Amino acid sequence: MKRIVSRFGIIIALVLLVSTTAYAELGSDQTNKVTVTFLGQSAFKLTSGTKTVLIDPWITGNPVCPITVEDITEADLILVTHDHFDHLGDTIAISKATGAMVVAVYETAAKLIADGLPPDHILFGGFGRDIGGPIDIDGLTLIMTPAVHSSESGVPVGYIIKFAGGATIYHAGDTAIFSDMHLWGRLYPIDLALLPIGGGFTMDALQAAQSLKLLTPTKAIPMHYGTFPMLAPNADEFVRLANKIAPNVGVTALKPGESYVLKPSDVQ
Repeated sequence: MKRIVSRFGIIIALVLLVSTTAYAELGSDQTNKVTVTFLGQSAFKLTSGTKTVLIDPWITGNPVCPITVEDITEADLILVTHDHFDHLGDTIAISKATGAMVVAVYETAAKLIADGLPPDHILFGGFGRDIGGPIDIDGLTLIMTPAVHSSESGVPVGYIIKFAGGATIYHAGDTAIFSDMHLWGRLYPIDLALLPIGGGFTMDALQAAQSLKLLTPTKAIPMHYGTFPMLAPNADEFVRLANKIAPNVGVTALKPGESYVLKPSDVQ
C-alpha cells in the first residue's frame, strides 16, 4: 500500500512539474511576442506584454488609417522619425491623452515644445536625443539610426527597437538606400524590418528589396505607399522583387489595420 501511495505521489509531482513548465512556457511566449499593427503610411503600433510603442502616428487626415485618435487610449512611447506632417502626425494629441513619452531628435523635440507639448512628455525633460549609442527606456532598448531624407528641424532618423523578450525591430523612417544599412544589420541582428517602398520621397520597390541584402532581417513589412498619387499604389512589385533578390527574408504586406505577430521562433 505504501508503495502505491509513493508511486501515486511521484506521478502527481510529475504532472504538476509538466503543467508548471507548460504554463511558464506559455507565459513566456505571451511576453516575448510582439504584435505589429500597420496604421498606414509609416504609422505602426507595436505591443509586447504591457508595453505599447507608436511610431510616426499620422492618424488624422491619413486617407488609409482605419482608426481615429480617440481610439488610441494607451501608449508608453511615441517614436518620431522626422517632422514632416505625415510622420509627426498626432504625436502631441496622443502624448497628452495617454501620457506617452516622446522620443525625437533635439531640434524636433524643441519644435514639439513650441507647438504645445509639455517638456516632461519628451525624453530627458524635453531634450530628446540624437543618433548614437543605445538607450534603455523602461525595459526597451532604442538605437536611433541615420536616414537619408530631409527634415525642417534636426535630421531624419530611423529606430532599432530591442524588446525585453529578445525581438529586434528596425523602422527605417523615410530613407533612400544607403550602405551603412549593412553595418546596422551586423551590429543589431534584425528580426523584422519596416521599410518604405513608395518611391518619390523614399526607396522604391527595387531599392527596398536590395536593402534586404544589406540589413539581412528575418522578416520585412513594407510601408510608405498607397497614400498619395506620387507613391506606389501597392506593395506588389516590392514583394515580387524581394522574393527574387532576398528569398530568405519572409515578406508580409499588411493592409492598414492588419497585424503581424512576431513570435519568439522568429527571433534570430
